[in-house]
Amino acid sequence: MKPAARTALLATLEARFEAHPERHRGIAWSKVKARLEADDAALTTLHAMESSGGEPDVIGADAKSKQIIYCDCASESPAGRRSVCYDREALDARKEHKPSGSAVDMAAAMGAELLTEAQYRELQTLGEFDLKTSSWVLTPPRVRALGGALFCDRRFDTVFVYHNGAQSYYAARGFRCRRRV
Repeated sequence: MKPAARTALLATLEARFEAHPERHRGIAWSKVKARLEADDAALTTLHAMESSGGEPDVIGADAKSKQIIYCDCASESPAGRRSVCYDREALDARKEHKPSGSAVDMAAAMGAELLTEAQYRELQTLGEFDLKTSSWVLTPPRVRALGGALFCDRRFDTVFVYHNGAQSYYAARGFRCRRRV
């Protein structure tokens, strides 16, 4: 990453960190910044998350490893990651009207992990997300083996998990991801 882009990204991440202290109580920006400055791969991932509309922010730290956890905190599923099917198998199976990609492949290409259902529900305790959109979540192998995939959203002040064919894609469905630093 070029120095100017790196500086701009760090400034954006710091501003968001300061604007939302409820997401990361007890974590100091100086600690986060030191980890980011020492991890070029993480900065590259966070840049990709930011560039695609994810608005990544710190949502906690792993108690065991002490790693800082970043997650997409955009109010709606990131705009640059919508209209995608679930995974490569689903994308390859589509014969017509293929989407531009898949959630699993795009997350991996960014160096991030797709949220699990539990992580999605945890994120929803920090704010209200996906009130108009939905987000693919990591699907258990037994569901995926049967052709399905899971997605979540928040409606009526409740977090819902749903299923769809993994090949499906919609303009209002994207995915959220996380990155440890």
